[in-house]
Amino acid sequence: MATIYFEEVRRAGGLELLARQMVEGFITGLHKSPYHGFSVEFAEHRLYNEGQSTRHIDWKVFARTDRLYTKQYEEETNLRCLIALDCSPSMYYPQPDNAKIKFSIYSAAALAHLLTHQRDAVGLALFADQLEEITPVKSTAAHLDKVYKLLDQRLASPKSLKPTRIANVLHTLAEKIHKRSLVIIFSDMFEGEDQEEIFKALQHLKHKKHEVLLFHITDHNTELDFNFEERPHEFIDLESGEKIKLNPAEIKDNFVRQLNLLHTELKMKCNQLKIDFISAHAKLNYFEVLQAYLIKRAKMK
Repeated sequence: MATIYFEEVRRAGGLELLARQMVEGFITGLHKSPYHGFSVEFAEHRLYNEGQSTRHIDWKVFARTDRLYTKQYEEETNLRCLIALDCSPSMYYPQPDNAKIKFSIYSAAALAHLLTHQRDAVGLALFADQLEEITPVKSTAAHLDKVYKLLDQRLASPKSLKPTRIANVLHTLAEKIHKRSLVIIFSDMFEGEDQEEIFKALQHLKHKKHEVLLFHITDHNTELDFNFEERPHEFIDLESGEKIKLNPAEIKDNFVRQLNLLHTELKMKCNQLKIDFISAHAKLNYFEVLQAYLIKRAKMK
């Protein structure tokens, strides 16, 4: 079990009721399988609880153990969710605390915990310039442990420079996810691609009937507001290694105007596509951001 953030993830237990409201309120129904109970993909055994249907009791196990267990199948989950996490070098800003990637990893771990705890199925996709890792979508404890370990490995800073290629990755995911799912994206959405290509990729996911949530992760103070001391600084592009020396005051107004324009355009496009857009400040506590979002969704039921 990954231990670096496991104690943090335990705090997510306080979000469990709100998470269930979110699932029941605007996802369940869209994502419930029409083949409930008929899947041939066995997941695990669970102890039989009084009042449950006896339909799926495993009588062979009962004969061996004298205890009643039911067979659980992947299709019996209420929700299929894929968490897509941007692990490109820009997500490791600001250094040395790597706030954006830590915020995203803690949030992803908490959501995976919540979904698995209420028997929903969750998978993980990790990407930078391409899709680097994608797990199956499952609801077992063993699978959750695998998700934790993959997230834990990404806490270390990347060893090589890579550009972000969000549009390409989202198009790939849209083709790889064969069942209607909830897709939760954690990314700063910073890349050299045409913004229109990103919009087309998000539209591709919606065209495939997936529900999409985008957590736009930035350090609001230095990235959106460009607040630095008025003295010369050396800025380093984490994805290309390019360096430039300048006084932030000389470009602040233009930088803030351009970046806020991109931020607003992304938010508006998400609204048009009925994609939930959450602007998340990486320096805030992930628990508070998730809680605020879940409360908002519960009120909109």
